[in-house]
Amino acid sequence: PNLSTISFSFTLANMSLPGTSSFIGEFPISVGAFQRNSLVATLAALGMILGAAYSLWLYNRVVSGNCKPDFLHKFSDPNGREVSIFIPFLVGLVRMGVHPKVFPD
Repeated sequence: PNLSTISFSFTLANMSLPGTSSFIGEFPISVGAFQRNSLVATLAALGMILGAAYSLWLYNRVVSGNCKPDFLHKFSDPNGREVSIFIPFLVGLVRMGVHPKVFPD
């Protein structure tokens, strides 16, 4: 459950969920593109929607897809040390999304 939760957090960030670092980059670009050329912006928005759908499809396949029975005996959930490696990345991901002005342009 720990690895799937961490993976889902990164999947949501890849989908540019508000409050993550990806949203801060994609939202102003999308707004500016709609003001400049709505056709190109519509195609870009379609690409973002397809990218989000692919991210969810990929997450679903990785986390709950078919796996070989012998793999389940070898695989274990990450231990505390391995989870602690992901913590700074998750904190940075949310911190950049909540307080983007702290980071240089």
